[in-house]
This record gives sequence, structure tokens and C-alpha cells, in this order.
Amino acid sequence: MRALISVSDKNGVVEFAQALRSLGWEIIATGGTMNLLREKGVEVINISDVTGFPEICDGRVKTLHPKVHGGLLARRDDESHLKALKDNAIEFIDMVCVNLYPFRQTIAKPDVTMEDAIENIDIGGPSMLRSAAKNYKDVTVVCNPENYAKIIEEIKAGGNTTLETRLQLSAEAYTHTAQYDAMIATYMRRAAGLNEKLFLEFDLKQGLRYGENPHQQAKFYAATEAVSYSLASAKQLGGKELSYNNIQDANAALSIVREFDEPFCVGLKHMNPCGAAIGKDVVEAWTKAYEADKVSIFGGIVAVNREVTKEAAELMKPIFLEIIMAPSFSAEALEVLSAKKNLRLLQVDMTKDDKVVNQYVSVNGGMLVQDLDKTTATVTADMCVTEQKPSAEQITDLNFGWRVVKHVKSNAIVVVKDGHTVGVGAGQMNRVGSAEIALKQAHAAGFTEDLVLASDGFFPFDDTVTMAAEYGVKAIVQPGGSVRDEDSVKKANEKGITMVMTGMRHFKH
Repeated sequence: MRALISVSDKNGVVEFAQALRSLGWEIIATGGTMNLLREKGVEVINISDVTGFPEICDGRVKTLHPKVHGGLLARRDDESHLKALKDNAIEFIDMVCVNLYPFRQTIAKPDVTMEDAIENIDIGGPSMLRSAAKNYKDVTVVCNPENYAKIIEEIKAGGNTTLETRLQLSAEAYTHTAQYDAMIATYMRRAAGLNEKLFLEFDLKQGLRYGENPHQQAKFYAATEAVSYSLASAKQLGGKELSYNNIQDANAALSIVREFDEPFCVGLKHMNPCGAAIGKDVVEAWTKAYEADKVSIFGGIVAVNREVTKEAAELMKPIFLEIIMAPSFSAEALEVLSAKKNLRLLQVDMTKDDKVVNQYVSVNGGMLVQDLDKTTATVTADMCVTEQKPSAEQITDLNFGWRVVKHVKSNAIVVVKDGHTVGVGAGQMNRVGSAEIALKQAHAAGFTEDLVLASDGFFPFDDTVTMAAEYGVKAIVQPGGSVRDEDSVKKANEKGITMVMTGMRHFKH
């Protein structure tokens, strides 16, 4: 029995080769792998001794030879194949152990050049993997060092790997080469300015009990490249498994948290914030967010952008919550919150970065792709379009409201007072309906004067401004852009309301 070994990832390969030799296998190897094995005392056959041809072109050509691929692809149950091998002095190769040049690691380097990327495109490796995988009935193909131990155990037990294992390894090899080729294609297409194809790569993170509803099956897949503010790379510190709806809601909460640098807390239900606040610390932020809507937060999700302290944990513990997310939890906070067996505690990387992240939304038979809406204009006094100019305090609340309303389902209206939400109107078919919900909620909570209102889209008529004035709103932020903007500005001037227009819309359908 003969094995051909040529690996970039050399973890465990010496021990694997030693085990194969002890079981009577011959080892063929190339380049760096051959040198390493010989240094460790493993008897190895040089690939050039098999092919009768030297490695050339700086190692670009070494295994692309009939004596390699004939030995891999020949069917052991086909007399014509066996005769062809005999006539051409080709011996069987019964195992290929190959992993590929580190293309992903190379292109991840910030200073990578096209020349570096090209040199790390493996040609011979994928060819051998595909040949061995095609002939899995007789050939074992190995591309993952994690499989070494299982393979050795099976050979010890039965003289060779089982057919079932070889089929699984074949599927794994084809997956490996497919991912590798897709990664190269994506890189080269980007360099060539082509975009009519989209290749996505995600790995199964976990199976879910069900989807949005119990009759729907669901799974959670993670992108191969980790990003910040992501559930896919979060560390669960306690509680039961996440559900499909948990993941959707938690993702929405993290998108809001991303907006803030100062201590911030958001409570969220059904992908809309029910309470959000900034504070001098996590305790104040939580307290203000909770008091914004004590009813809706029941059974909701909470996310903060500071470590959860023992004091904050003790305030959160009495409330029924599904998830608490934070960049960290103190040991004392974990002790407090872990007493609630089902409460999910998630430690999330909240490192700010400037990476361009795509957002994918599936539709029946297709996929929508857009840049994640990470840019938010800072509200400044020079954006004011009314006679009444904003105070410093109003600018703070206008900025706060503008960052929150961006993440509320359109048509979206958020009413703010002193750095926390006091009313949220989401997902209505008209903007006046959303405004009425938010303003009535604010009044019901006792907030009736000097309110700030934020709208994710422009006002097509002046009716929202009229209603806002009746409910005590003194400052409004909206994107502007309606052909009837002047009607709203005129109404704001008439009512003594400050209005700023950011020039940037944030619809969230």
C-alpha cells in the first residue's frame, strides 16, 4: 500500500506518516513535506523517483504526471485499467494526503500583492484530491489533519479504511476544493472588476429546534470570516440554545449597539427597540432603557456596550429576559445571572472597524445584496432648516434619536427625552400612524414637554409636524428630500419647532 503526502499544514503529519510506515505503507512525498519527514527519520520516496521527472518551475510542476494520476484513477476492478498500468509501469497509489497552499491566509494580509496571491494558487493539490476522491472505492483521500487518528485506527483494525469512511472523505475533499476554487474565483473576479456571479461560503454553526414557527426547519450558518457585532462568533456563557427568532432579534439589537460609543443599552422585541438609552455607565443606561417601556421588554433581548457589572446584573435579574449581550461580564455578574438557568448570556466582540460588510436577504428564487448600513450622519446645528435653532441639549437628543430610528422598521418614528426613548412607532403603513403610536406612548409615560422626534424618512406632508406640536415636540430630525419639504419647514416655523435635515435616509423594511 502506498500513500502520497504533500501538505501545507504540517500539523500531525510526521506522526501520521510514522504510523503508516509502522503499518507497512510506503510513503511518497514532495518538496517541503519530504524534507520534514526525512528529518524526522521517516523513510520517504521522492515524487521524482516515481514520475521519473524532476520538480520544475520552482515546484509549480511536480505531481501533474500520468504516474501519479494513473495510480490514483485506475479502477481496480477494470481489466483494461489494470493492463494500462502494467504496460506503462505505473503502480497504484492507495492514499492521498494533501492540503492546499494557504490562499485564504495570503489574501487576508493587508499588503498582499496580486503576485503573492497567484503564487499561492495550488494546481497539483486540487488535482490529486479530485482524482483520489473520484476513485474513493479504492483510494483514501485526506485533506484535514483532524482525520488522521480515525484513519490510522481503521487501518489497524481492518488493514484499510472502510468504504463508508472513504466516501465521507471523498465528499470532504470535494467540499475543500470547491471552497478553495470559489475563494480564488471571488478574488480574481474582484480584481478583474467582474460581478455577475456571487459565491458565498458559510459553515454550519448549529442546528435549531425550528424556524420562525414550529413547523419550519432551520439551521444557523456562520461566515468563514469573523466580523465584529456578530452572533456567529459570539461566546455563549450560559442559558439554553438560541432559537431562530432569538438570533434575528439579537442581530437587530447588535446593529443598534454598534451606533454608540458612550455607555448604551437597548431592549428589543420582534426586531424593534422597545427602550434605548445612553448613560454615565451601564447601570444608568439599563435603568433608563428599562423605564422607557417596562411592559414591552418582558421576554425581550438586552444588549449593552460595556461590561455587565454585579450592580447591573442585580437590576436585570428580576426581569424576564431571553438574552443579555455584552462585550464582557464580571465574574460577580455571571454568578448573579447564571442563577436563571434559561437566560442566555452572550459575550460579543464589539470592536469598531471600518470593514465593508455585505448584507444578504433571500427572496424566492433569488438573493438581494447590499452594503450593511454602517454610516450614520452626525446631526449638527448647521443642518437646521428652521428659524428656531437647536440647543446643545437638543443636538444630543437629536443625534441619539437619529441613531435609534435608523434601526426601527419603516415607517419609523422615535420620540426621545434626555438620552432615552420614550416612544417608538414602527412598521406602520403611513408615517402619521407611526407618529401617533410613538407620541401617545410618550404621553402615557408622562413625557409631554420638550420632546425630540426622529423620523427615518422624509415627511410628504406637514401633518406629522402638526401632530408633533400637539404632543409637545420641540425638535425634529428627518432626512428631507420630499418635494413638499417646504410645507413641513413652514409648519415647524409656525409651531416654534426646530427641524434639522440630515440628507441621509435610513429605511429598514
